[in-house]
Amino acid sequence: MRKIVIAFFVTGILLSCKDKKEEPLKDEPMVKTATTDNPPSEFADAKYMDWGKKSQQQFESGDIDAWASQFSDNAVYQWSNGDSLAGKQAIVDYWKDRRKNVIQNIKFTNDIWLPIKVNKPQRGPDMQGNWLLSWYQVNATYKSGKSLTFWVHSDLHYNDKDEVDRVIQYIDMAPIKAAISSK
Repeated sequence: MRKIVIAFFVTGILLSCKDKKEEPLKDEPMVKTATTDNPPSEFADAKYMDWGKKSQQQFESGDIDAWASQFSDNAVYQWSNGDSLAGKQAIVDYWKDRRKNVIQNIKFTNDIWLPIKVNKPQRGPDMQGNWLLSWYQVNATYKSGKSLTFWVHSDLHYNDKDEVDRVIQYIDMAPIKAAISSK
């Protein structure tokens, strides 16, 4: 009889717990997640991350032609200080000159990659399409003999042919300019 009472009691507890809904804590608001068929942005194909890593290796090795093969002819390369380069050839010429005359060697470490697809631009310079956002540490030695370690954030936009048509790079240029000066 005792076993029957215990079984009845346990069954009653289990059934009462089954119907109970989890309630939010009193001090914490309940967060509801909105879903939509076409969110403003979403993760993009991981292939963009692979392409970004490969292009960094090409740049490190000094193979600017291979690195630049990812760019469209009308690509724009912008820096956070407002400077920019327009056109693939201008980008190639600039970086070949820097690698030949300014940068002795360069290494990228501690990299983080985020491929994102913008379905609906929200504010500012974001354009619809696929973007690759990256953060990495640059370890550069300049022809002047000075070395410098700094962080960079780069945003690459891919056109409908999967070519890079825009690069936006966020860098504090002051330490770089100080490192390349021969004084």
